Amino acid sequence: MKFNTTIPREIKFYYLKELEQYRESFKRGNLIHAWYHLERAHVIGQAYPIEHSRAHWLMLKFGFSIKDWKEILGQIPRLLIGGVKSFVGQIPLGNTGGANVPPLQPMPIPDDIQEILQKG
Repeated sequence: MKFNTTIPREIKFYYLKELEQYRESFKRGNLIHAWYHLERAHVIGQAYPIEHSRAHWLMLKFGFSIKDWKEILGQIPRLLIGGVKSFVGQIPLGNTGGANVPPLQPMPIPDDIQEILQKG
């Protein structure tokens, strides 16, 4: 069993870039683009406990900010369990992390993110 603890620098750069684009889009009120970048950050960071948990924390905060109870209630278990699943390498690859998708459903990984993940 592989234990994931630290995100490689080569991958973390792209994870943080997506979070920055999330914040900028959110500040401008472009919620669709903000969520898009948050989902991409989730996919990039989901194999690493801290980054995975941070993505779910931000998704929970996003849910509160737009008063989306489905998202809020969907993020609570993901936030509690996601980091543990990352640590033991039991994540559904490509899952975008939102309450609009089943939490254990693998999903296709976009080609550009696949290239990023191969750098690590």
